[in-house]
Amino acid sequence: MSTETNMSTKAHPSAKAPQKTVLNLGNLPPKLKPSDMKQSASQYPRTPSRVNPNQPPWPAYRGYHEYSFAHATMGVRLPTILGKAIDDVWKTLNQEYDEEKIVDLVNCIHRLEDLMGDLQGNSKLRPIIDDGAGDVALWNKEIAKFFRGKDFMNAPWLFAEAYKYRRLRECFSLSKYWVDYDVFFRQKCDTFSRSSQAVFELSQRFAEPHKHDQNLSPEALLEKNKLLFLELTQVCLWGNSTDLSLLIDMTEEDIKKLQSTGGDHLAATEKNILGNDLHKLADYVLTVKNGRIDFVLDNAGFELYCDLVYADWLIQSGTCDKIIFHGKRLPWFVSDVTKKDWDWILNSCVYGQLFQDASDAEVETLRTLGHRWKQYEKEGKWKYEAHPFWCTGYTFWDLHSEAPDLFQYLSESDLVIYKGDLNHRKLTYDCHAPLDTPFNQAIGPLASEPGAAPVCSLRTIKSDVVVGIPSGVGERLDEEEPGWKISGKYAVVLLSEGRKGETPVYNN
Repeated sequence: MSTETNMSTKAHPSAKAPQKTVLNLGNLPPKLKPSDMKQSASQYPRTPSRVNPNQPPWPAYRGYHEYSFAHATMGVRLPTILGKAIDDVWKTLNQEYDEEKIVDLVNCIHRLEDLMGDLQGNSKLRPIIDDGAGDVALWNKEIAKFFRGKDFMNAPWLFAEAYKYRRLRECFSLSKYWVDYDVFFRQKCDTFSRSSQAVFELSQRFAEPHKHDQNLSPEALLEKNKLLFLELTQVCLWGNSTDLSLLIDMTEEDIKKLQSTGGDHLAATEKNILGNDLHKLADYVLTVKNGRIDFVLDNAGFELYCDLVYADWLIQSGTCDKIIFHGKRLPWFVSDVTKKDWDWILNSCVYGQLFQDASDAEVETLRTLGHRWKQYEKEGKWKYEAHPFWCTGYTFWDLHSEAPDLFQYLSESDLVIYKGDLNHRKLTYDCHAPLDTPFNQAIGPLASEPGAAPVCSLRTIKSDVVVGIPSGVGERLDEEEPGWKISGKYAVVLLSEGRKGETPVYNN
């Protein structure tokens, strides 16, 4: 017991990023540079018949690409995240008194440490152990068909990273008492509780129900609604700045700066939207009446709160009478929304005492929002769903073939808003496409398949894949701000009109 006691009293060594990470990379293909990619651009995009998860339309980002964010993620960020997860479990273990549960949780820790060893030793990707979940067959089919013999560093980054989170789930799903344990829940709650300034700025503005101004002409009312929509869309966009997987050591002051929702700040930040379909999106959405909009959610906490404020206005304005929120079935990429996170934020708004310095009036505005949101849920105007496809290693190019029921369901929507960086990576196959690749081309079947709903990507740029920006802009930033693709300073708001109204066709 002495070793376990010692480990429980200090942070796991991987919870802090090492100054230099040395990985056992094994037999890897030759190292590639960005210039190599550009020289071979004439070979791409691959024809649809040659595209598969290990061979995307353009070259995949892989962990051994030292110039890429994939390399930093696989070598430093993921071990750091996993180390913090192990620390979280030790905290829980130290608070537990039932011996059977303690022993069960110790076994979970052993599996976590095995995963850490596989990650740091760059092991080959083994099949997922059958833990009774419905996604096991889908995961193992993909591993066997496309990634047999691949390891963490030479598999495409998108798949390797998703695989790590499914393995993390396995550490608990094989247990008796801890199947639903979320190693990230504490972090998600804490980050929201440190966002009081921005939370109350929004609650005080939107607690009162949206009212149509009877004195305005239809044209003036439309213009007013458009301005409000543009502002709320930016709030929803930049709320994505709070991504726990990236902000590992961020201070409270840093969080406040990222979450500023003031009008002046938003006017200044629109110039940082490099691919900007914001006004085109507004013109489309404001033609929708009593429709349905779907949100494919990203981060819990403050970003989810921004999404809810946005969705509230869409209901109040008469744009929608139904909004579907798509979250994750299991803890995913640190801060992604689960049903537990969804229930927690709604109930925290109504009952919580998270903000010690808040005035009674501020707390009351938050409760007003929470009560209204819970009422939407009771009335069926808001609905939370979690299809298993969202937690697979497949990109959204495969949604039509691997989850035809979900594709059909989304085809009934007036607009599907994909939030955040991971969803954008999955929309675009997370590959080295030219920066000015049209969004419609980059998302493939989600733009071209019959029945494809209109798609909007709201994404602050935090990883290498970038599409849909004007020619020359990315090249200039490469010279002036070499880290622009991972800084979170820039964003895209991209819209695909889809092929809504056409009947989906499925190939067996």
